[in-house]
Amino acid sequence: MAKNVNITPLHDRVIVKPAAAEEKTAGGIIIPDTAKEKPQRGIVIAAGPGKKDEPMTVKSGDTILYGKYAGTEVSLEGEDYLIMRESDILAVV
Repeated sequence: MAKNVNITPLHDRVIVKPAAAEEKTAGGIIIPDTAKEKPQRGIVIAAGPGKKDEPMTVKSGDTILYGKYAGTEVSLEGEDYLIMRESDILAVV
């Protein structure tokens, strides 16, 4: 499961731990670092309280799908995370 981070997102923001990029294709071909695609799946680490009239629909521990260029990349405690708005989330898996 996701570990706790000492940061709290505000309003409708969420902190996401991106999934690892694929190392091999389904056929077993190893993908070099330069050809790996940016992951579009991740786990919600923390979620803000939501907007005044709109409560959050995602919570910590949810696996989500998000847009390819969604969010802002940040590094906290040696780990890479994304901070994005809830509206950037496409689906909960």
